[in-house]
Amino acid sequence: MGVNRRSFIKYASLAAAGNAAALRPFGALNALAQSASSYKALVCVFLYGGNDANNTLIQFDTAGYANYASVRGPLAIPQSQLLQLGPLPNFALNPNLPDIQTLFNNKNAALVANVGTLIEPTTKAQYQAGTDLPTNLFSHPDQQLEWQNAAPSGATATGWAGRIADTINGSYNSGASVPMIASVAGDTLFCNGSASTPVSVSPGNLGGAQCSEGTTECGAQLATAQALLSFDSGLTLVQADNSITGNAYNYAQTLVAATKSVTPLKTMFPANNGLAAQLQQIAQIIQVRAALGVSRQIFFCGIGNFDTHSNQLALQNGLLASISPALAAFYNATVEMGVQSAVTSFTMSDFSRTFQPNSNTGSDHAWGSHHIVMGGAVNGGQMYGTFPTLHLAGPDDSGTNGRWVPSTGSVQYAATLASWFGVSAAQMPAIFPNIGSFASANLGFV
Repeated sequence: MGVNRRSFIKYASLAAAGNAAALRPFGALNALAQSASSYKALVCVFLYGGNDANNTLIQFDTAGYANYASVRGPLAIPQSQLLQLGPLPNFALNPNLPDIQTLFNNKNAALVANVGTLIEPTTKAQYQAGTDLPTNLFSHPDQQLEWQNAAPSGATATGWAGRIADTINGSYNSGASVPMIASVAGDTLFCNGSASTPVSVSPGNLGGAQCSEGTTECGAQLATAQALLSFDSGLTLVQADNSITGNAYNYAQTLVAATKSVTPLKTMFPANNGLAAQLQQIAQIIQVRAALGVSRQIFFCGIGNFDTHSNQLALQNGLLASISPALAAFYNATVEMGVQSAVTSFTMSDFSRTFQPNSNTGSDHAWGSHHIVMGGAVNGGQMYGTFPTLHLAGPDDSGTNGRWVPSTGSVQYAATLASWFGVSAAQMPAIFPNIGSFASANLGFV
């Protein structure tokens, strides 16, 4: 049965909230803090539906703000409410991102401007000529997949995190008892490798476990899983695909053993916040990294729905108000564990939205977007990439209503993170096939 674009966004958003259980092995835990040593982790925060970057990062100088207010009209946020960035006084953040402002001003977060899916560096003229463009621009499902696989088309079996695991897992996690990659937002292309399998974690949903086998087998296996995971964290084991069910329970036993000498993190995560629950789960897994035998881990989480075709101010502001304290709590947890310089978090999203509002006090699908990178290893307090010229039908507008042609490819963004994580220059082409089309594979933000 086909899934239309609206339904796809609905399902993606449910998964991002931790309500869609994946049919892969997954464990959840909370355990003793370990030393960082050579450990590194990447944490992807996917903003499902297409976050409006134009109302996330805003020009704050007199002329820039006047242009913004004039074009955005009903979507314009009053300048007095914006959060000016100390190191970048001509720019400000959405008023619902105070924690990100603090992290940026303290140089623990950076901004990467006008990033989008590209096959090669692309100009407005090339776009209008239809030259070497990604597949199905402005389409939610296609652009979500293309961000997750860093490829010209969404039609691949693997994502860029999965290919990293395929390439370097043996070098860094040879004695690991769990896979390199864990998702707390259901099955995603980002996590899939050809030789590696992720685990999938759903925080706080023990009663909602699902099984992919027959009723009798499911009952027995889920009873076993429930017995194995009868600890106080309230987290869930969802069982494996048929071919890896045995591994699922091995993972469960390993994780339960790790939790027996638990010292809960003191960092408080916001209550009633789906993204915070996911990030808290990730922090708990990081906490027992040594017991799991991993020195490299990649995590995927997400939040939605940013598909704000109407009533954008209320919807987006509410979502950003959830993101800000959740990311801050996660950063504080890494500080508590002493791994803040070993954990780098970053946002991805389908695309940005049109600078020009539509007739429903919303905005429509666009292209180049701005993203947040956070962590102690980040070269923070700076903007990377090139901020677009915000003029309708201007040099950076692919058309006439403010769909910015990206100045930085999502593959460059991903390759920069991969390089920090431990992927060598020689290994890059196998993970990012079109990275050679760009002058730089490292943007320098981490």
